[in-house]
Amino acid sequence: MDRADDIPQHLSELVALNAERLTEADARLLDVLMQNPMRAALENGREISNRAGLHPSSAVRLARRLGFEGYPEFRTFLQNSLVDEGEDFDNGAARVAARLLRADEGALVSSVIDSEIAALESARKAVNDGQIRRFSEAVRDCRRIFVVGLGHFGALAYLVNLRLNRSGYNATDLTATPNLLRETLMTMSDGDVLWLFAFRSPPPLMHDIRTVAADRRATTLAITDVAGGRFDPPPDHHITVSRGALGQSQSLVVPMTIANTVILDLAAIDDGRSLKAIEQFDRFREEGPSFSWG
Repeated sequence: MDRADDIPQHLSELVALNAERLTEADARLLDVLMQNPMRAALENGREISNRAGLHPSSAVRLARRLGFEGYPEFRTFLQNSLVDEGEDFDNGAARVAARLLRADEGALVSSVIDSEIAALESARKAVNDGQIRRFSEAVRDCRRIFVVGLGHFGALAYLVNLRLNRSGYNATDLTATPNLLRETLMTMSDGDVLWLFAFRSPPPLMHDIRTVAADRRATTLAITDVAGGRFDPPPDHHITVSRGALGQSQSLVVPMTIANTVILDLAAIDDGRSLKAIEQFDRFREEGPSFSWG
């Protein structure tokens, strides 16, 4: 292409712009590219063509139909799209590929740490003490807390549930007992809190749980990113935060930091309830049975 301004930002835009010129072979190549974004960003035209079962020059012809001088220029476009935007590669492989492309050879650890720091700095700007206080007050004043996190966030739900119970609160990790989900939710009332962790697109199960909470007038708290926060009805209190752009580490540290801050603030406003419960637990752990599994 003659000028950078002539190049659309995303592969999907390029395909739409040149749809009438594309052949069946082009469609096969594009399918291969989209299925494995990491390889698409690193392989040359001959390798892509071979994987699509086409003549080695097919990838070059596709690149030219899309407005590039050759496949190397097209591959650079794919790499930039993957690292900077990612809208064409909305899947787990793309996220891993973008992180690897961002990291210089031999500097993967530094790259991951840098991205975690960037995500935390972004959270510093996005979340304020007032939001944290609304969460902690809701937890302090409730009867029970139901915690929900699916996928990677099942681990986060487990940790939050553990800390709340050790702080003297009646918390239940719904993720940990899926076979008892209906029985547990049936007991939810307007004095309870539902605490959701939802990033990217929440699965139908999470929407169903949110619906139950709304029907039973329980207070819903949610820590999400923009894509994960689309609930109907919306949560009563909602913290929206980025876990990192595509190409950065999709941080579990950010939501965990926010959750830990809520629990720390809770200890500051519950008239010693948390501190007393933690002291009692520590004493029981030190003086009670070992409960050895070995």
